[in-house]
Amino acid sequence: MRVVISAGGTGGHIYPALAIINKIKEKEPNSEFLYIGTHNRMEKDIIPKKGIPFKAIEMYGFSKNILKNFKTVKCLIKSYQNCKKWIKEFNPDIVIGVGGYVTVPVIMAGKKLGYKTFLHEQNSIPGKSNIFLQKYCDLIGLSFASSKKYLTKTQTYLTGNPCSEEAIKVKKASKKEFGFSENKKLILIVMGSLGAKTINKYLLDIMPKFKDKDYNILWITGKNTEIKENNLPNNVKVLPFYEGLAKIMKTTDLMISRAGASTLSEIIALEVPTIIIPSPFVANNHQYINALDLTSQNAGIMLEEKDLIDDILINKIDKVINDDKKLQTIKNNLKKFKVEDSAEIIYNKLRDLIK
Repeated sequence: MRVVISAGGTGGHIYPALAIINKIKEKEPNSEFLYIGTHNRMEKDIIPKKGIPFKAIEMYGFSKNILKNFKTVKCLIKSYQNCKKWIKEFNPDIVIGVGGYVTVPVIMAGKKLGYKTFLHEQNSIPGKSNIFLQKYCDLIGLSFASSKKYLTKTQTYLTGNPCSEEAIKVKKASKKEFGFSENKKLILIVMGSLGAKTINKYLLDIMPKFKDKDYNILWITGKNTEIKENNLPNNVKVLPFYEGLAKIMKTTDLMISRAGASTLSEIIALEVPTIIIPSPFVANNHQYINALDLTSQNAGIMLEEKDLIDDILINKIDKVINDDKKLQTIKNNLKKFKVEDSAEIIYNKLRDLIK
């Protein structure tokens, strides 16, 4: 299979794109790829390191600043022309967009040239790019069934998030790897690869109060935060980052997390009971809506960032971690959101489109 694929800006778009690439490679080892991404975001570093041919375009999202939007339109026109040229030269079987404004000129160019096009939406509320692009694509894969009502101009199909299939395959980490006993319950706290400054400050203030708790805490602070363990209790370990978070999630009894689409897909796939603290700083408040999809079905617990005062998080952790019945209920309800073999479903849909 020959594939042009585009996704950019955040890991929530890039890693599902890589999961799709990996599945296609697994099914058709001789497949060839061309990845089109932005010139200044994460994908420019991640994709070339994986040996995937990469083309960069200068693209920005629209904003309230009219002058900036003039530059955005100019970049869009130039990027569209470049994408038409590259796609025509590559002559793919299909053109895929996996989120982010970078996908706009790629999908538009692919459709204009007469190629089949596929989009994947990771969030409950579709991003502006996918809402705009729906009329330019043949099929949209959904991670959440609730997204369907926002995408009425083309065919949609519930595929789940392909990152979930990757998470299931990884080997479970040992609690001993972090200096913990296998017999004690583990709380995993992680707020994204870069961390969350406000929440990290709150956590730093309350950490001493975990001293006499009968469970251990692994706190992944994020790459932009440096916190030393000197003044923290012995049952708390700190890491700035951990590659392959799903390995730890498999041994976690309770997780404290943001509500990014890829993270939630792994929480669902691995059935990890989670206290979800959605980021209030994202477009359309989509993390809150993502979390609400789960918490409204008792498949997780919501705690908004604005409510993080005093010992509220400690109290919630204690209430849940010591209630085995509650933990099992959440696990059982997470099963209802599972889409088995998500990447496999997407691959089969791509094959159907090509035929």
